[in-house]
Amino acid sequence: MKIYPFIALVSIIMFSSCKEEPKTNPELIAENLRFYAEENAFETIKVNPISHATMVLEYGLDVIYVDAVGGAEAFKNQKQPTIVLITDIHGDHLNVETLQTLDLTAATLVVPQAVADKLPENLAKHLIILNNSESQIVNGISIEAIPMYNLREEALKFHQKGRGNGYVLTLGEERVYISGDTEDIPEMRQLKNIDKAFVCMNLPYTMTVESAASAVLDFKPKQVYPYHYRGTEGLSDVNKFKSIVNTGNAEIDVVQLNWYN
Repeated sequence: MKIYPFIALVSIIMFSSCKEEPKTNPELIAENLRFYAEENAFETIKVNPISHATMVLEYGLDVIYVDAVGGAEAFKNQKQPTIVLITDIHGDHLNVETLQTLDLTAATLVVPQAVADKLPENLAKHLIILNNSESQIVNGISIEAIPMYNLREEALKFHQKGRGNGYVLTLGEERVYISGDTEDIPEMRQLKNIDKAFVCMNLPYTMTVESAASAVLDFKPKQVYPYHYRGTEGLSDVNKFKSIVNTGNAEIDVVQLNWYN
């Protein structure tokens, strides 16, 4: 961070304009500090797809691991995490062996209760448990737990409501939605002001391409990243997803990344 310019700015504000003010002008200081923060805020979010449901998001000094699985090898080129988000108990989202191999000394783990129940004691030292609809501030980042569950009768056994979390992160001025394993539930369709959305689509575990596109057209994120799209029958048709979304709303940017090597 730019410490020296920050000190210089405060010094200039405090010790200049003495003819008009005795020493300081608190309102002027506050206004200029707000301006400085806005001008020097980290503006970009870097998305590093690892595989399937696993990704690394970088924003400023924070490195956020999402559903860290795949062993240490999967993260060999990634920075040390400051936050680890886990959405569910299934093996493509929670892998204790992988977590044990990572350097989590600077990391806060944010998990639902069902995940916390499966973590060994040494991983529970820096743990925040969020249930659906709860929120917490971690490292200045707002993290909201969003429900994730199945709707179809034949899929109810996979993800029952209340067990796992999707998440909405506020990174600077951007709101980022991570769906986790879910269908096109009302809580997704009712999201507001989402800048980036990571939306799953695979059968039989989550939802169809058509259902995912329908939900996206309802909550209208600025960008949507299809992820978690490998099912028992192979990879979902993300090109079809993009076509449906852009036919319904050409302003939504569908970003296709390489999740499967």
